[in-house]
Amino acid sequence: MRLDGKTIVIAGAGGRIGREIVTGARQLGANVVAADVGPPAIAALADHFAGDAGIAVVKADIGDATSIAGLLASAEARFGAVSGAVNTAYPRNSRYGAAFPDVTYADFAENVGLHLGGYFIFMQQCAAYARAGGGDFAMVNLSSIYGSMAPRLELYEGTAMTMPVEYAAIKAGLEHVTRYVNAYMKGTRFRANCVSPGGILAGQDERFLERYARHTMHKGMLDSRDVVGAVLFALSDSSRYMVGQNIIVDDGFSL
Repeated sequence: MRLDGKTIVIAGAGGRIGREIVTGARQLGANVVAADVGPPAIAALADHFAGDAGIAVVKADIGDATSIAGLLASAEARFGAVSGAVNTAYPRNSRYGAAFPDVTYADFAENVGLHLGGYFIFMQQCAAYARAGGGDFAMVNLSSIYGSMAPRLELYEGTAMTMPVEYAAIKAGLEHVTRYVNAYMKGTRFRANCVSPGGILAGQDERFLERYARHTMHKGMLDSRDVVGAVLFALSDSSRYMVGQNIIVDDGFSL
């Protein structure tokens, strides 16, 4: 499973999972354009990957079609035709994460628009680019186990954490929009799949971690790098005929 000679664009590259995907894709031989929207994330990426001529760090906004079209064009100008893209961005407003009874309709709609809407724009632009170029294009969207199962809300009891209702709507919608785009692009060499991680370690409450682990086979919450193999497989020619699927990587949590 190699990515030699491929140009891969990764949106949300400054996040926990995004940075690991950049590293993994580069290790398999891809040239990588690592994109993020925030100046701190961009600066951190540039510092982390300094000196690697096979990685370009750029600013791009998944909520702006012009920005994404420019991202794809600049990636091609730098490394050659883009043959794959990963979207692991996580846009949200400042009130995201409220408990279900406290979520206003305005915030629900804004967060779905920012996140699912951003993924729609990114897919739309990637599909247009692939159709114009006519070459192979493999896309991977980062979804979640909570796009295909109801949340285990009891795990959050007694903590300051919750599983936002917007997140459930976003990720469930993302998985089906991914299928829709594949259906629309039938007959081309574009394909898109989802990878759905379980929980990722990020300093969560110990009570939550203990409860979560009881539902898994071995590890419990995952490290960001545990998700990378599935993403790289979905980008590679080894998955050439895998279209519109959702790969769950969760150590058995969803069973």
